[in-house]
Amino acid sequence: MAYNREKVIDKYIKYNEDNRATESRAGSLEFYYTKKLLAEYITPKSCVIEIGCATGYYGMFFADRCAQFTGVDLSPDNIAVFCEKIAAQKKKNVHAVVGDATCLPEICDNSFDIVLCLGPMYHLPHEERLKVFDECYRIARPGATLAFAYINGLGAYVAACIDDNLRSMYPNPEANYSVLKLKRDDQVPDLFFFTSPEEMEYDAKQKNFEIVKNCGVNFAFASAAVESMSEEQFECYMELADKMNSSPSCTGLSAHALLICRKI
Repeated sequence: MAYNREKVIDKYIKYNEDNRATESRAGSLEFYYTKKLLAEYITPKSCVIEIGCATGYYGMFFADRCAQFTGVDLSPDNIAVFCEKIAAQKKKNVHAVVGDATCLPEICDNSFDIVLCLGPMYHLPHEERLKVFDECYRIARPGATLAFAYINGLGAYVAACIDDNLRSMYPNPEANYSVLKLKRDDQVPDLFFFTSPEEMEYDAKQKNFEIVKNCGVNFAFASAAVESMSEEQFECYMELADKMNSSPSCTGLSAHALLICRKI
């Protein structure tokens, strides 16, 4: 069981998670590229599970693109909202349950073609992220595709240092210690934990996953500039963002990234 379980649940009580996908151009890029990457692997025959499904943003998007979609989330409030969406749209192939990513005894071994872990790694220290890798490996079928979203500490810190609203605060010695040494958020150190593309790939390989790709999904250092662009400029920026998303050398600049693996 996640040691900070109650803090994570409290964070998402009455929190409209879906708004993050639409409230700003820069914020939408994480969701845009995550969907684009996952669409390469999800087929009409896929049995998909999303651990950390929140209120079902990805579940509702992929519901008509797969055979079965199961959502699991630590927050009962999130699951209640997801279930309301399922009922309202009469999705017979989607269901959602409360569960803890570090221990999923209710999920059988070798059950899913696609395993998505799109939130838990944000909130867990290294030793508990390893438990999530174990659980995801256990419930995935041989040859399954798995996707792990994570916060890249260096990319997130760079974004804070040059953000118009935050650069008066960052960098500072306390944040350097928290982010660079402890790999924790300096404001909420027991809620958000950071890692890196290299560490995620190393841990995945240690857990017998084959690395498929590791892509940045939001290059937040440009958020203020992106918001102020004209429509024409934004179209041009998206060409650049496409290149960054597909370039391994750019992944370390992204605040959020997606590691895609295969169960050997």
